[in-house]
Amino acid sequence: ALVSKQNKNWLIDCHSFSQVTLVPEEAEDMWHTYNLLQVGDSLRASTIRKVQTESPTGSVGSSRVRTTLTLCVETIDFDSQACQLRVKGTNIEENQYVKMGAYHTIELELNRKFTLAKKSWDSVVLDRIDQACDPAQKADVAAVVMQEGLANVVLVTPAMTLLRAKVEVTIPRKRKGSCTQHEKALERFYEAVMQAILRHINFDVVKCILVASPGFVKDQFITYLFKEAVRQDNKVLLENRPKFMLVHSSSGHKYSLKEILCDPTVTSRLSDTKAAGEVKALEDFYKMLQHEPDRAFYGLAHVEKAADALAIDTLLISDKLFRYVLRDMCTFQICKLSIGVAAILRFPIADLSEAEEDSSSEED
Repeated sequence: ALVSKQNKNWLIDCHSFSQVTLVPEEAEDMWHTYNLLQVGDSLRASTIRKVQTESPTGSVGSSRVRTTLTLCVETIDFDSQACQLRVKGTNIEENQYVKMGAYHTIELELNRKFTLAKKSWDSVVLDRIDQACDPAQKADVAAVVMQEGLANVVLVTPAMTLLRAKVEVTIPRKRKGSCTQHEKALERFYEAVMQAILRHINFDVVKCILVASPGFVKDQFITYLFKEAVRQDNKVLLENRPKFMLVHSSSGHKYSLKEILCDPTVTSRLSDTKAAGEVKALEDFYKMLQHEPDRAFYGLAHVEKAADALAIDTLLISDKLFRYVLRDMCTFQICKLSIGVAAILRFPIADLSEAEEDSSSEED
């Protein structure tokens, strides 16, 4: 049976994992699609084809028609600046405008579905689809932006911010001689925010939860949160307490997130999240290359020998070699080296080129 699943970022239909229908909704989705496509795949999508027409009088003209073609993929061209993806291949299904075997280039468009079919789906491709369909898997930063009676629970990915819950509770003003109604309303508000955190934040993925507010709202909420966690013996909250960070914001509205993320103390704390993690791995490689060159290998032959010795601690692979793992600055730097692959080793290995030279001289 056809299984359908709808997400904010993608719409997906799968049939026995032989094919998948996707709708890219934003530029980053084209990046995911580029990583999914491989030569030999089958791609079905709407496209524009220039066709020749002949009138009853015999005059020949041409017109552009929209049609749906299925191509056997031969070349994939991705423009990273414009986030445009062009796929060239031969037509493999009957079509009134295009002959079987004729070449065509499809430019995939935002908000237009396409169907991708593969002979086999490996774990890397399936992982990519899962990540693309569930942006929460990429969000290793969460934020609770709040003020009295209003809270926004947000997930932050390298490409976007996702509002997961908005909590609104009317808080009556304090009255002379009695604060009971005010305090009860605050408790209801804090409880609702706590439940939103537990429901929408995946503590296995998220490394940092920013709690921001004007004044002392954030402090009062955190006191309530962990007092309740102790009372309820909520191990998830208690074990992840170090991940919570209190920050000042001008309001509890979502737009305050921008000022929060620009705070130097916040940027320092977020230095080990996914967005910064890839850059850090490359920096570590260059430092190792400078100070302990026997623990920094690059080039396919050397890295393969390090792998044979079970010596690899961190493996860096460029997109050109294996369109996965590294992006942006990391990819650019490694491609500049024209090596495609590099590794930081767990223990030093003597320079392989010297070893090869020694063995060849011995043979002579």
